Amino acid sequence: MSHYPLSPGMSAFVSKSLSFGSTDSSIQGLRNDYNRMCRAFTPPRPADIETEDHRIARVPVRLYRPTASRPATGWPCVVYLHGGGWAVGGLDSHDFITAELASRLKAMVIAVDYRLAPEHPYPAAFDDCLAVWRGLRVQAENWQLDPQRMAIAGDSAGGNLAAAVCLALRDAAEPQPRLQALIYPGLGGSDGLPSRSECADAPLLSSDDVGTYHAWYLGNAQKPDAYAMPLRATNFRDLSPAFIAVAQYDPLRDDGVCYFERLKKAGGRATLHLGLGWVHGCLRARGMAPEVDLLYEKLLAQLRRYLTL
Repeated sequence: MSHYPLSPGMSAFVSKSLSFGSTDSSIQGLRNDYNRMCRAFTPPRPADIETEDHRIARVPVRLYRPTASRPATGWPCVVYLHGGGWAVGGLDSHDFITAELASRLKAMVIAVDYRLAPEHPYPAAFDDCLAVWRGLRVQAENWQLDPQRMAIAGDSAGGNLAAAVCLALRDAAEPQPRLQALIYPGLGGSDGLPSRSECADAPLLSSDDVGTYHAWYLGNAQKPDAYAMPLRATNFRDLSPAFIAVAQYDPLRDDGVCYFERLKKAGGRATLHLGLGWVHGCLRARGMAPEVDLLYEKLLAQLRRYLTL
C-alpha cells in the first residue's frame, strides 16, 4: 500500500485502526473487532448535551440533545445514519460524531440503529431509516423538533441510506431534508469506475471488501433498485441539496463524484469536497489529521447553513 502517500496523522490513524483486527472472520467476529476499534476512537461526550434511548416506528434510536433551553420553534435536527457496510455498527459506534454534532450545532441529533445484514438484507435497513424519518416528521412536536429544520447525514453505508431516503421521499411527494450530507458514501457505482481499480487495495477498505458488503446487503436481490443503490436512479431532479465528501484513496470515491455530477446535471444544489489524502473511515481521525479536522468544519458549516431559516 506504499502507493497511497498518507500524512503522518493519517498513517497513525490507519495503523491504530488495523491493530484491532483478529483471526475471527465470522460476522460476529467482525462486529466484535469493529466495536473494539470504535470504543478506542470514542472520546468522552461534550458536557453540554444529554442522551436518551427510544424507539421510533419500532426502530431503536438515540437522541442527543443540548442541555440549553429549547428554541421556541423546536430543535433543529440531524438524523444520522451510521456506516459499517450495512453489517456492523450501531448506536455506540458513531457516538464520536453524533455527540459532537449535537454540541457544535446546538441541535438534536438522532442516531438510528437500523437492522444489519446479512441477517437482515435490503430493504430492512432502508425501511427502518425511512420509517424513523417519517415518524419524526409526524410527531415532531412530541419530540420537540422544528419540522422545517431537519437534515439527514451518514457516512459510507449510512450515506447510501441517507440518499435513498431522499429519493423515496421525493418519489412520494413528501417533504425532504433541508440537506443530505454524505461522507464517502457507497451508492452502487459501477465496478468499472476508475476508483475501483486505482484504489483496489486501499487502506481500511478494498474493492473486494466493497463486493462483500454489497453481497451481504443485497442478499438475493437480482436487480437492485434505486433505493438499494441510489446511482441506479433514472431521475435526479428535485432532490435535497447535498454536501458530498469523498476520500482520495477509497474505492468508493467515484460513487460520490458521480452522484454530485448527476445532481448538478439535473439542476440540483450540491457541493463536493475531495478529501486529499483521506482513506475510507477517516471521520474517526479528528484531532489526529488536520485534513479530517477541515472536513468537520466544512460539514458543520453546511449543516448550519441549511438548518438556519
